[in-house]
Amino acid sequence: MDILQDGISQSISDAPPAHYVVRVELFSLLAKNSIEKYVSEKFEAGGYKWKLVLHPSGNKGKNIKDHVSLYLALDEASLPHPAWEIYANFRLFLLDQNTDNYLVVQDATGKERRFYKMKAEWGFDKFITLKEFNDASKGYLVDDTCAFGAEVYVCKERSRSKGESIVMVKDSFTYKHVWEINNYSKLDLECYDSKTFNAGSYEWKIKLYPKGNGPGFGSHLSLYLALSNPSTLSPVSKIYAQITLRILDQKQAKHHFGKANYWFSSSNHERGASRLIPLSYFTSQYQGFLVKDSCLVEAEVQILGVVEALS
Repeated sequence: MDILQDGISQSISDAPPAHYVVRVELFSLLAKNSIEKYVSEKFEAGGYKWKLVLHPSGNKGKNIKDHVSLYLALDEASLPHPAWEIYANFRLFLLDQNTDNYLVVQDATGKERRFYKMKAEWGFDKFITLKEFNDASKGYLVDDTCAFGAEVYVCKERSRSKGESIVMVKDSFTYKHVWEINNYSKLDLECYDSKTFNAGSYEWKIKLYPKGNGPGFGSHLSLYLALSNPSTLSPVSKIYAQITLRILDQKQAKHHFGKANYWFSSSNHERGASRLIPLSYFTSQYQGFLVKDSCLVEAEVQILGVVEALS
C-alpha cells in the first residue's frame, strides 16, 4: 500500500468493487460536452442508498485542476429521519484494463467518515492525476473507456443530539390583509380580532384594542399581529418576520403605520404597537382614518426566517 499526500492511500486489488461500478465509454466527450459533474444512479450498501459522483476534469467548485475527482454521496432520502448519522468506511476503485486489477483509493488512516444531512458527500478531490489517468500504459483509459467503482461498509448509526435548525428566507414574499371595521363608536370590548389569514405556512390575525393596551391604554389605538394557533408550534419553533401595521387614510391616502422585525413563537405570539396612533388624531374629523364610523386596518407580513427543531 502506498500512502500519498493528503492522507490518501493507494493499493491494488484483483477483486472488483463489491457494491457498484460505473463504466464510461467515450470518456473524453464528458468534458467536450461541458459535463463537469456526473452523478450515478443509486445503489444499496449497508442498508442505505448511495451514489458515485465523478468530476472528469476535477472539482471546479474546489478549484481542482489536472485531476479526476471522485466522491461517495449518501442519498439523504434513505435516512430514517433528518437527525440520523451514518459512519462508514469506503473505498473507491479504478479499473486497470491492462492487468484486470483495480487501483483502490481510500483514507490512509482507515478513519470512518460521518455521513449526515449537512455533510452527505466524502471522497477525493485528487483521486488521480489526469496525466496518469490518460497514460495508456497504466490501463485506466483504454479506447476512451474506463470504469470506476465503490465499496461501502457501514460501521455504526446513530441519531444526533437534540438541536435546532435556522433557515433564512431569500427573496421572501410579502403578504397583505385588509380588515374593515364598521360601527367603530359602538366597539365596547377590550380587544377585537380580524378573520384568520395565511402568510407563509402560518395562520395569523390582527388584534385591535380600540381604547389602547398597556402603555397606550386610554390615549392611543393599539394594534398587533398575532399567530392564530400558537399552540401548534413546538417549543423550539420560531418565526422571524417583518411586519407593517397600517391605519389607512380613506381621504388623502396619508396612511399611518408602524414597521418592525419580530420573533414569533408559541410563548411570544403577539407583537405590535401599543401606541400606534393617538386616539384624538385617529378620531379627528379632519383626518381620513375614521370615515362614517368605519376604518380600514392593513397588515403586511414578510417571513424572513424560521427556526425548527432538528427531528
